[in-house]
Parts: sequence; structure tokens; C-alpha cells
Amino acid sequence: MSWIKMRLQEFHPIVWSLVVGTVFVRAASSMSMPFLFLYLSNQTDMSLAMIGLTIGAGPLAGTIGGFIAGAWSDRIGRRRVMLGALYVWTLVFVGFALSKDPWILLFLNIAGGLCRSFYEPVSQALMADVTPQEKRLRVFGIRYMAINVGVAVGPIAGVVLAKSSVALPFLMTAVIYLIYVISLQGLLNKFGIKQIEGQKKEVVTFGRAFSVVVHDKAFRLYMLAGVLGAIGYSQMSSTLAKFAEMTVVKGTELFAILMTVNAIVVIVMQLPLTNWAEKKTPLTAIVVGNVMYAVGDVGYAFANSWLIFIVAMVFFTIGEILTFTAGDVLIDRMAPESMRGSYYGAKSFSNLGQFIGPWMGGLLLAHYGGTTLFLIVAATSMMSSAFQWAGARAFEATRGKSLNEARAESL
Repeated sequence: MSWIKMRLQEFHPIVWSLVVGTVFVRAASSMSMPFLFLYLSNQTDMSLAMIGLTIGAGPLAGTIGGFIAGAWSDRIGRRRVMLGALYVWTLVFVGFALSKDPWILLFLNIAGGLCRSFYEPVSQALMADVTPQEKRLRVFGIRYMAINVGVAVGPIAGVVLAKSSVALPFLMTAVIYLIYVISLQGLLNKFGIKQIEGQKKEVVTFGRAFSVVVHDKAFRLYMLAGVLGAIGYSQMSSTLAKFAEMTVVKGTELFAILMTVNAIVVIVMQLPLTNWAEKKTPLTAIVVGNVMYAVGDVGYAFANSWLIFIVAMVFFTIGEILTFTAGDVLIDRMAPESMRGSYYGAKSFSNLGQFIGPWMGGLLLAHYGGTTLFLIVAATSMMSSAFQWAGARAFEATRGKSLNEARAESL
């Protein structure tokens, strides 16, 4: 008990409330959102391509929303931005449950993408505001673990609820979000978070982030690689559910298990894979990760049983762990100290792949089938490695040039 008490006292109560809230929020959203492609294909007359476009509109809106949220949080405070996003997000899930109109569903997904882009970065910033700098890495590690605990539980619960009503997972998600936002608002008021300003950081605007992409060749190549990688990764939260339903008996239940497998593998393998990656270059970790993505996608392409789908998901998740971590390290290394915020802001441009992926996936699934879809996705993962390699070459050349210029100035 004393150990638990010490751990609880290590961080601000708001940090723990956000961590616990992350578990419930991610569990709630993973009850419903990963099944959205399936829900729309079975409950509306939308084409698979239109469904993919609808799902992809959320991440596309979130690309710009992240910059807006950052600016607003500086002006009106993190507390108001977070709470406002959660209240609107609650209404979005109610809308998903009640509406079958394609245009309304498109609008709702755009609104949901904006809410995510408003809530998540601002909540992370608030956690940093109330945590000493030397402990922030540990806090974000705990948050990442909380995300995967939620994702491990949510899909199974979603399948159980959907057996009673296809709209029930969305309504239950809305209820959980509402309970969370009301309790969070009370805690934020109790601990006087509105008084916490946080450290003054670099102001990140859309224009400044865009200038990074325009002027930094290496970063441009990394972003192209990121777009290709996101096209493949987005299939997990869009077309994979429909493909599983089309391919095997009880495919919906299988997809819920696949999402849980994904979260469990992240929880179990994150530390050993991170330790391995720390001994390699970020580029090596990303290339190996992309190979794992490709192996997983090829497995999906030819899967005809639950076992093959599950094994493919294990490989796919290993790729996720390696590429996500190494990608952040790459950006951290290449960003000048005075522009780190702009570089991380510019990273969100790679969300374009999260928009293209579901639309392209729906189109390929409808006209050519899942085998063709996932073989093409495997190829895009390998193409992503080529752009990563080219970006690394460009960065090394630029760094070498900068060192020579600095040496010449000192002489």
C-alpha cells in the first residue's frame, strides 16, 4: 500500500485523472469507431469508397484542427479547449447512433476528428504543465500504456453491445464521455487548473509548420514516407473490419479480437522492442518496422482463418511499435532547438495518408477485393522505407554542410 501511495503522490492528481480518463475514453471510442466502416456498410446504402471518404475526413480535419487547438489553448486556456472538445465529442457519438444520412455522418466524422485534435494534444500539454520536466517522459509512457489498456478492452465490449443494437456502442461511448467530462471539469476546478499557465513555448501556426515542409528537403521526404505509411496503417481502423467479415465466419467478432491482440502486443512488446531500437539507428528501426507492416498486410491478403489473421496482426503491431517510436526520435534529432514545436506541428501533415487510406481502401476492396487491397498496402509500406532512406541521406548531407560552414566561420 505504501508503494501505491508513493506512486500516486509522484504526480499531480490531474495527471492521474487524465490517465484514468484516457483508459475509459479509449475503451469507449474503441467500442465504436473501429467498427464504423462495418456499421456504415451494413446500416446505410453508402458505397465502400464513400464510406472510406467519410472515415478519412476525420483525420483530414484533425490535421488543421491541431494547429487551431494550439492557438486557442494559448488564448482561452487548455481547460476550456479540452472540456469544450469533450462535450461536443459526446454529441458526435449520439449523432452516429441516431443518423443514417450520409452527409450528416460525414459532418459528424469531421467534427469527431476536430474534437480529437483539440482534446489529445492539449491534454498532453496540460500533463506537461503540471509535471516536472525530468518526469515528463515517464508520464507520457504511462499515458501510452493507458491508451492500450483501453483499446484492449473496448472492441470486445463493442461486439457484445452491438448484439443487442448496432447503435448501442455509440450511445454507450457518448455516456462514458459525458461522465468523464463532467468529472474532469470538477477536478480541474477543484485544483485550480485555470490558474496554471504552463511554460511559454514556441507558438506553432499552420503557416510556420508549412514553411518547414517547404524549406527542409529531408523533412519533406520524411513526410512523404509518413503519408505512405499512414495509408497502410489506416486500413486497421477502416477496411480490415469489413474484409474480416467478408472472409471468415464471425468476422466481426474476429475483428474485435484483432484489436485486442494489437493492444496486448503493444503492452507486452513495447519495452523489449524499444530497448532493441535504442541500440540501432532510427532509420533501421523504421525500415524493420515497415517490413513488419508489409508481412502483416501480406498475411491479411491471404488469410482464410482466424489464426492467420491473428498472426498477421502480431507482425503488424510490431511494425507499429517500431515505426511510431523511431519516427518521433527522427523528428527530435533533425529539428533545431528553436523550431522543435514547428517540426512536430508539421508532422501532422502526414495525416493526409489517414484521409487517402480509407477512401483508397474502400475503393480497392469494392472493385478488386481484399487480397489486392492488402498487397498494394504492403507495397506502399516498402515504398515508405525508400523515402525514409532518401530523407536520411538528405539530412546527413545537410548536417555535413552545416558543420563545414560552422568550421569555416570559426577559422
